[in-house]
Amino acid sequence: MTYKETLLFIGKCLTISHEENNLQSITKQIKSDEIDWDSVVKVSTAHYVFPALYCNLKRANLLSYLPEDLVSYMKHITDLNRERNIQIIDEAKEINELLTNNGITPIFLKGTGFLLQDFYEDIAERMVGDIDFIVSPKDYEKTIKKLLLNNYSKLYKIDYDIPKRHYPRLIKQDEIAAVEIHKQMILDKYTDEFNFHTIKEKIISKNNISFLSLEDQLSLTAIAIQINDNGQFYNNISLRNAYDTYLLSTRTNSLQSIINFDKLFSPLNNFLGICNEVLSSSIHYKKTQESEKYKAVFYRLITNQKFQKQHSKKWKKKLFLNSRLDVIYKSIYRKDYRYFLLRRITDKTWYKEKMVQIGLKSSS
Repeated sequence: MTYKETLLFIGKCLTISHEENNLQSITKQIKSDEIDWDSVVKVSTAHYVFPALYCNLKRANLLSYLPEDLVSYMKHITDLNRERNIQIIDEAKEINELLTNNGITPIFLKGTGFLLQDFYEDIAERMVGDIDFIVSPKDYEKTIKKLLLNNYSKLYKIDYDIPKRHYPRLIKQDEIAAVEIHKQMILDKYTDEFNFHTIKEKIISKNNISFLSLEDQLSLTAIAIQINDNGQFYNNISLRNAYDTYLLSTRTNSLQSIINFDKLFSPLNNFLGICNEVLSSSIHYKKTQESEKYKAVFYRLITNQKFQKQHSKKWKKKLFLNSRLDVIYKSIYRKDYRYFLLRRITDKTWYKEKMVQIGLKSSS
């Protein structure tokens, strides 16, 4: 199987619990015994949907057609992820109780938010990294202090941090996940369209835990890959984000969720378009000249490895340079960036690392 064939096969598999046509198509493919399962494992693992793939195949009663050793391995990984997610849920609930008891309302985002809402038929489906939540701007500093006083500490022990959307990751001994306290959910360029004030009136709650509205959850799922991870430039897809987008689209209209955006509309609409293609589903988006061009480049990227490498290399260099120039520019009018830049350029360890990277100093 080519990469394209593997990607599209996995994409369809992720919808077979809801899409009858895809279930019939995938069943026929699997029974043909022509699936390269090594390739499926590799790609689904890289996209963090390996447990979700297993859960969907299990619900469709298709596991009996897979190699026994593969089914055993899939079950093992999924069971491990379920145990991890149980611990993440418990930790998130403890954080919620700690903060709400102190008059702070954390709004849980992304994977942890989905788990806390019982979003999946099996909590093992979602692979989660950090516990992300946002609080009101007035509670941001107070929230940091509360967690630090509750035995959380910075994951990386440095005296200065580049200004980000969230406070540096915090960890607590014997807890499984790191915590990110957000003050914003998106890059500075787009904060006027998606911020705490635009989402606060639509916040929903379940069991005394707060979340974004379904529409805003869908928008953030697309924003996370397209904007924050620069997917709009790389023209790539994250199957984990695509799967979350698909499940959200069964609960709310995906196009209506993004229709009122200005700067954000095109990159988010483009993502919905390729999600619709890869998952072979009915995710609503607006077919435009730009979305069709974006889709054509996407298909070329997943078909032509040489083109994909060139495309990725070009944007990686360009985005790296832009990020450095952005720090310099912002340091002109923002005190936090000036402080970071001064500390960074006087950091001897960082200076030595850069000298090695550009070949002016040996790594020994």
